[in-house]
Amino acid sequence: MIRDLLHGGALNFMQTEFPDAPTPWVDLSTGVNPWAYPIDGLAHAALQRLPTQKAGDACRMAMARAVGAAPESILLAPGSELLIRLLPFVIAPRNVAVLSPTYGDHARAWRAANATVVETHNPLEAIDDADAIVLCNPNNPDGRTFTPENLTRAAECLAARGGWLILDEAYADLYPALSMAAHGGRAGLIVLRSFGKFFGLPGLRLGALIAPHMILEKMAAHLGVWPVSGPALEIGARAYNDASWQAGTRAKLSSARERLDRILTESGRYEISGVDLFRYLRVQNATAIWRKLARTGIYVRRFSWSEDHLRIGLPHNAEAEQRLAAALSP
Repeated sequence: MIRDLLHGGALNFMQTEFPDAPTPWVDLSTGVNPWAYPIDGLAHAALQRLPTQKAGDACRMAMARAVGAAPESILLAPGSELLIRLLPFVIAPRNVAVLSPTYGDHARAWRAANATVVETHNPLEAIDDADAIVLCNPNNPDGRTFTPENLTRAAECLAARGGWLILDEAYADLYPALSMAAHGGRAGLIVLRSFGKFFGLPGLRLGALIAPHMILEKMAAHLGVWPVSGPALEIGARAYNDASWQAGTRAKLSSARERLDRILTESGRYEISGVDLFRYLRVQNATAIWRKLARTGIYVRRFSWSEDHLRIGLPHNAEAEQRLAAALSP
């Protein structure tokens, strides 16, 4: 089982590895909202023609209002994953400090670009030595957060010597007060945003780079003429303009996270952290628990770098919650 160690969402591999597990599977391996934004009424024109500048502008403006960023600081992209891989071709820091543990593709992308990468629990302490500091806020997988005040100071210090603070805000829609999007465009600051996790539509492939104009221009040259599909632009604009749905969803996810915490607390003595879309557990014999759950048709996230941790997403209904509780019981 190599594929599941890189990312969650490898359900087809799990089905092959555990063919006798009961179905339907309960996939809790990703930190994606199980109650997706509704996409009824998609205009056929979004599929029948190339994406227009008007559609792109509408989505960009809607995102700007939702995240509090200046519209001119935003470049839309087909998901933040591609941006992570392209950033080394846009900026070229030699020494990069990456928060650890965190989303693994950050360190992999910089190493692939021959940067010297230091993975550290305290990346902001590398501010005098690193050319770039990379962290997720809130962090995946442990939910750790950094205050905007500390991040602002870090970005200013890095900018003063031509460096960069790179923030992955894939889960910032859960906690808007944490976001640095409002500072987008300032020297030394690059922010990555993801649409799919909070809005529950990762297959739509929509994200954004928030950065100074020079960086946006360089990234745009890599992305090409039509980087985001017409359906993604239409749905993104609709969702970002729907402030009522966003507020209701934050409350719904918080309640679901509380229910999940009760299940976890009642089933064992776990140290629990994370965010409202997933919980990060310190456990003993993580692989054994992972296999036990898999045999019952429940797929959670394990990690190649730790035998002491698992990540569990939100069950999508009461039946899934009950199956998880039963599978975790002694």
